[in-house]
Amino acid sequence: MSSNIAEGAARSSSKERRRFYEITRSSLVEIDTQLEIAERLNYLVDNKPENIGEKLNHTFAMLSNLMKSTHQ
Repeated sequence: MSSNIAEGAARSSSKERRRFYEITRSSLVEIDTQLEIAERLNYLVDNKPENIGEKLNHTFAMLSNLMKSTHQ
């Protein structure tokens, strides 16, 4: 994900930057899904998935704000 943000930041047009930020945000949704699957399969018994989920939501919000600040 950080590579997508870096690659997007290096793009010359805001439309291209925004596209890479969208890809990054989609990756966060994929991670959230994988986390839910791992939790349902009891792979995260000793971990605290709610903390990870909160961090994912916070990162999603930050990316959304970054996308808003990127003018098309």
